[in-house]
Amino acid sequence: MGYRTLALVIVFLLFTIFAAVNWPAFTAPTTLSFVAGSVEAPLGLILLGVIVFVCALFLLLLAVQQASVLVETRRMAKELSAQRTLADQAEASRFTELRAHFDQLLQRAQAGTSGAPADIAGRLDRIEAALKAQSEHSNALAATIGELDDRIERLLAAPREPPAG
Repeated sequence: MGYRTLALVIVFLLFTIFAAVNWPAFTAPTTLSFVAGSVEAPLGLILLGVIVFVCALFLLLLAVQQASVLVETRRMAKELSAQRTLADQAEASRFTELRAHFDQLLQRAQAGTSGAPADIAGRLDRIEAALKAQSEHSNALAATIGELDDRIERLLAAPREPPAG
């Protein structure tokens, strides 16, 4: 039981004990005046009946509200499930289309027809050849620079002869 439910049960029990202890006062007849006339009836019992009626009305309204919330929750859950199913189907169809596209590109590449993978492979081959040529040119240039560096060091290290004359 929740705290609120426990508190309501305790209040209801206290009210019941109060009514039982004061039952003679609740049932004592009293003259009640209305605009059109007057009636002799137990005022406490009438007020007790009004309180019970109002509590029952509130309980009925609470039950109706809970039922409408439950129906709305179920409707939203069904709608959410339908939307999730649609999203899953759409995602599956996208994967299927992507797979078909890749299969088609792979078949083109294997058949040797012009297609994106074959073009990419050709471009990669051309880039690789250009890089090899550039690397060989760089190696030749480095060798030439090294040779010139050696010559300069030999010239600087050789003893200088005074000019003749």
